[in-house]
Amino acid sequence: MIGKTASLDLVEFVETNILPRYVAFDKAHGISHVNRVIKRSLDLALAIGADIDMAYVVAAYHDLGMSGPRAVHHITGGRILARDLRLRKWFSPEQIKIMKEAVEDHRASASHSPRSVYGRIVAEADRDLEPEVVFRRTVQFGLSNYPELSREQQWERFREHIENKYSTHGYMKLWIPGSDNERKLKEVRSYIADQVRLRSEFDRIYSEET
Repeated sequence: MIGKTASLDLVEFVETNILPRYVAFDKAHGISHVNRVIKRSLDLALAIGADIDMAYVVAAYHDLGMSGPRAVHHITGGRILARDLRLRKWFSPEQIKIMKEAVEDHRASASHSPRSVYGRIVAEADRDLEPEVVFRRTVQFGLSNYPELSREQQWERFREHIENKYSTHGYMKLWIPGSDNERKLKEVRSYIADQVRLRSEFDRIYSEET
């Protein structure tokens, strides 16, 4: 179905059986995150004429692999999607293969371009590049996964992660030229260039989160 939203029975299936699984994940990969990725994926799919149902499912499944080791969550997520026989109600084996590969290709540190338009859509949608969201998710992840670190150690982890991922030499790549993410990434980089300003943002969010 091509339209502004996915097929109603597919949406009902996903909202009942898939999205609740995100409750178990950390704040940076929870329900609010997957819902944002779904919304942006649908907007992008509509804009470029891709299949709405496929883009929806890829977005809904993209972080299910967080149930296992984070380093391979994209591979695990693709496997979860491919093995979910319930999806055969809506999709052909070839469509399921494309969606599996899209989930595998969504990771920001991927060294290769996504293999299909669906991989590019979810990779772009997963890049929540509003500075406030980028910084808050990074603080939340540090607090959830490294609770033993002091405030200064959390700052060092935060600063290093932001630099490695979002700076001009970072591993973050955008796959859809001219997207709104280009503007947002430039804004994040303006903070990286001003470490005093970046530390001020960290301190504010850290205090709010603790």
